[in-house]
Amino acid sequence: MAMGTRRKRRRQESLWVPVAELPSTAAHPFYQRLNQILDEADFDVFVETTCQRFYAPAMGRPSLAPGIYFRLMLVGYFEGLDSERGMAWRAADSLAIRRFLRVGLDEAVADHSTISRTRRLIDVETHRAVFTWIQQRLVERKLLTAGPLGIDGTTLEANAALRSIVRRDTGDTYQEFLTKLAQASGIETPTREDLAKIDKKRPKKGSNDDWTHPDDPDASITKMKDGRTHLAHKAEHAVDLKCGAIVAVALHRADAGDTQTIGGTLVAARTQLAATVGCQADATLEVVTDKGYHSNDVLTDLAAHHVRSYLSEPDRGRRAWIGKAAAQAAVYANRRRIHGARGQRLRRLRGERLERTFAHCYETGGLRRTHLRGHGNILKRLLAHAGGFNLGLLMRTILGVGTPRGLQGRLAALCAASTACLMACWGRLAARDIVSDPIEAISTRHDDLSWPNWWCPEMDTSTTGC
Repeated sequence: MAMGTRRKRRRQESLWVPVAELPSTAAHPFYQRLNQILDEADFDVFVETTCQRFYAPAMGRPSLAPGIYFRLMLVGYFEGLDSERGMAWRAADSLAIRRFLRVGLDEAVADHSTISRTRRLIDVETHRAVFTWIQQRLVERKLLTAGPLGIDGTTLEANAALRSIVRRDTGDTYQEFLTKLAQASGIETPTREDLAKIDKKRPKKGSNDDWTHPDDPDASITKMKDGRTHLAHKAEHAVDLKCGAIVAVALHRADAGDTQTIGGTLVAARTQLAATVGCQADATLEVVTDKGYHSNDVLTDLAAHHVRSYLSEPDRGRRAWIGKAAAQAAVYANRRRIHGARGQRLRRLRGERLERTFAHCYETGGLRRTHLRGHGNILKRLLAHAGGFNLGLLMRTILGVGTPRGLQGRLAALCAASTACLMACWGRLAARDIVSDPIEAISTRHDDLSWPNWWCPEMDTSTTGC
């Protein structure tokens, strides 16, 4: 066989190429099955009907179909893409994703600017309606119920630099503000060392009451999980602890405490449960959180709104309850519940299934750092990621895996298990000096290789295995 060279393969591309001659490949089994689920429930009909008011009847340039747009958002979650540029590039590069999007090989994939424009065109409530539609598929499979809810939050790094913040009152940048302080202290031409000394001695220099970002006013100065200080947002999840599905997603300012945000997230969770499982507004819910949410006001409000709380209690020592009878009753009732067998079991589930949603949506999902600005735009991406996570749970009940990469890992694990089994068989044969080569163990027939004698020498007639 002669070796081909790259020079010989150079040729002039034809001006016209028949569609039948374009290269094709088998669809990815994960995306193919996901498309079947979406088609069986008329996903495209639903989103086109819901988004019809955002599109003109017939004018302007060709638009991005709602079904393709929301599928691109799902690709962003399943492929761990943090930006719309990455979605556009991945869709143009992958034949399997093209087939998932229903984009032909002779068609151009939507540019990142078209995806961004479509996102800005479709409002948050429509994204929330699609998220609710995905939850209804879980209800049909009897996965999502009005079970105990776990609530927790995490920080997302904002698409804004801390060095670009300005004063709320004067609009001065941080450098200009330090320069004015130095001049007021008697230094006419301060150096960088002078400004650093003045900044080091100044207390509360990163207060959100005094500083904001001109391009992203929703971002807040906060300390991240790794100890660094950044402009960030706070995402909060309400998760069904029975199946691990995300019930509600809320976005808050990063400087808002847990005790201030739990009310809004709980209201969003009640709204979603009413739309999916028919949960009544006055139905009793169970809520499990960590100790950051524990306070007298929170426990009193939860008890007043028919919520059984399982809030981990921090060690505050001996407390005085004079004039706080309602708070005392709520705190003691919560303490009694968390120390019971059910409370301990629910807290273990919170640590397992609630934290898993953050890992999938923001770590492997690629959204730990946002590329969008404004809570409205970011919340659209969060709802799409949460919907993708819930679809992953549905796919796990069907295929056994919840992501395309998980399916690849399953195949690799199957090959590794087969290889390990083969090597174990060869090891037992080699130990009995029957064969010295694993290929020989397969291709050569030996009289004493009948089951179970060759596998368990000590067993001659038993057929129960070893």
